[in-house]
Amino acid sequence: MTRCRRIVRTTLPALFLALLPLLSWAQPGSVYIEDLTWPEVRDAIAHGKTTAIFYAGSTEQNGPHMALGKHNVIARYVAGRIAEELGNALVYPVLPFAPTGDPAKKTGHMRFPGSVSLSEATYGAVAREVAQSALAAGFRNVVLIGEHGDGQRALERAAQQLERVWSAKGKHVYYIGDAYYVALRRVNAYLSAHGLPASRHAGIHDTSELMYLDPDERWLRRDKLAPGDARSGVEGDPRKSSAALGKRFLDIQVASAVEQIRRLVK
Repeated sequence: MTRCRRIVRTTLPALFLALLPLLSWAQPGSVYIEDLTWPEVRDAIAHGKTTAIFYAGSTEQNGPHMALGKHNVIARYVAGRIAEELGNALVYPVLPFAPTGDPAKKTGHMRFPGSVSLSEATYGAVAREVAQSALAAGFRNVVLIGEHGDGQRALERAAQQLERVWSAKGKHVYYIGDAYYVALRRVNAYLSAHGLPASRHAGIHDTSELMYLDPDERWLRRDKLAPGDARSGVEGDPRKSSAALGKRFLDIQVASAVEQIRRLVK
């Protein structure tokens, strides 16, 4: 018995010291880097969080029934879900602006007060420089994703330009278009199969997603739900929207993005 106690006294301190490096680092409580300190980001990268997610939203009119920040709310949620599904990623702050029309000519969404538009050049430059910041921080892979339709090509060009420079250094930048295009096709296939109107701006697709994410209805005005017309800015019919549909559509968006990232990031 005395010999066993002596072995335990000798072994336990040594075991504790061996485990100390692991015990000193805990998994960050958030996948959003804005919630973390710089040492937490550094340590997360060192322990396997090697992919950075850049997700761009948009500030644009969404009809009388939805707040202008709809895309930003959705982008932050989807980016977080993607990071959690991947298990090796952190999310950079959502860019809240995108190309939405010509401010001088008041085309597109810029016909409506509150909308904000970046040029494609500015939009692409911001994406590139955020990605470069992530690479400088130590991330090995950066994925660029856009929630808004306009600007998708600018994100693709930014990723291609950075990939040419960084791939020789063992780092990579990818454009994840499936989060928008493939997800949209899958959503429309679901809507068609269930006799519902196709996804259009501020219609059943967008509205359902925000209903799911906004149970307290801070950003929704249910009394303003109505079919679209030229004056309202709504292009679809949001009246059959529901939180249940929104959850399904968000799951499709997350799955579409994760599938493409896993194909590209080795």
